[in-house]
Amino acid sequence: MSVKGHATTEGTARYRERLSDASAENHFRFEQGLWLSSVGIGTYLGGGDEATDKAYAEAVARAVELGANVIDTAANYRFQRSERNIGEALRQLTGDGGAFARDEIVICTKGGYLPFDGAPPAGREGVRRYIEETFVNTGIAAPEDFAAGSHCMTPRYLENQVAQSLRNMSLDCVDVYYVHNPETQLSVVSRAEFETRLRAAFEQLERERAAGRIRAYGVATWNGFRAQPNERAYHSLERMLELAREAGGGEHGFRFIQIPFNLAMPEALVLDNQPYEGARVSLLEAAKALAVTVVASASTMQGKVARDLPEHVREPLGSLATDAQTAIQFVRSTPGITTALVGMSKRAHVEENLQLARVPPATAEDYSRLFAQGGE
Repeated sequence: MSVKGHATTEGTARYRERLSDASAENHFRFEQGLWLSSVGIGTYLGGGDEATDKAYAEAVARAVELGANVIDTAANYRFQRSERNIGEALRQLTGDGGAFARDEIVICTKGGYLPFDGAPPAGREGVRRYIEETFVNTGIAAPEDFAAGSHCMTPRYLENQVAQSLRNMSLDCVDVYYVHNPETQLSVVSRAEFETRLRAAFEQLERERAAGRIRAYGVATWNGFRAQPNERAYHSLERMLELAREAGGGEHGFRFIQIPFNLAMPEALVLDNQPYEGARVSLLEAAKALAVTVVASASTMQGKVARDLPEHVREPLGSLATDAQTAIQFVRSTPGITTALVGMSKRAHVEENLQLARVPPATAEDYSRLFAQGGE
C-alpha cells in the first residue's frame, strides 16, 4: 500500500512546531512553501545487503524523529535498495502507530543513471544484457540515448524512472525530483544537443507535475556548477531556468538544485562563474536572485573533511563536540545553502549529527571570520 500525499506548507509547519522544543532558531528554513530542516539525511553509501538495508531504514526513521525532515536518495543508490529502505522507514513513521504524517516530510530522489535491481549483474556481459532487456527491448530507451554507457534523460526514460521510484518508496508523489548529473551528457553531445535533451527532460517532468507524481524538480550535479564557462561540463543556472520556462511557462517547477559543497569544495560560494543579468556572480548569488533553492550534498565529503580540523575553523563554528558536526555546521551556516545533506546509514551517526538541530547555525560575523583567518 502506498503512502499518500506530499509535503505541504501546513504539514512541514506542523513538523517544525512539534520539534520546536528540540531545535534551535533557524534550524528550519522556509523555501518553496515548505519548512526544510537545515540538516537532511542522504542515502548514497553502503553495501547492497540486508544488514545495511535494515540500518538505513532505522537511520532514516531516527533522523525524522530527531529533526531532519529532508530525505535524499536516487534510483541508482545501492541498486535501488536505498529507495526501498526509505519506503520501509516511511511506513514505520506514517503508518498505524507512527507519530508523523506524509505531509511533514520532504522526499527527494533523482533519475539519470541506469539503476541495477538489488545487485549488479555479473560481468560486462551481464550488464549489457540487463540494459538491453530492461531498457532497450522494452522501448524505454535506445542505445544512442545513453551517455558514457550509463546515463539517460529522455522523456520515456524519466517517465519510467519516476514510476519506478514511486513504487520503490511506496509513494504516490515525490516532493523533489532531480535530473542526476546531467553534465554526463556533455561528455558525448554538443552544447546545442544537450540543451535540446535537457529541455525535453524538463517537459517530461512538467508532465509528471501535472499528473501529480512529482511536486517540483531540478538538477543534482557534481561538476556542472563548479566548472568554468569555457569547460565542457559547465552549467549556467540562468540558462537552465530559461529552458524550464520554455518547457513549463512562468509557473514551471524548476525550483531546486543540489550541489557538492563542503570545507574543501566551496566553489558555489567563492567562484564567480554564473551569469546573471549581464554580470558574473557566484552560484549561490545566482540561485538567490533566481529563487532557486540550494541543497548541499557531500557536506562532510564522505568523512574526508570531518577529521583533524584546525582550531581556526572549529572555533568560529562553535567549537562543537566533533569534527563531523563542525563540517556540517560550516555547510548549514553558509548563506544561500538551505539544507546540508549528510550520508548516515547508522543510528549512532544520526544521533551524533542531529545534535546540530539544537545548535544555532554560526552567525554571519563568526562565519566571516573563517575567511578572514584563512580558514577556508
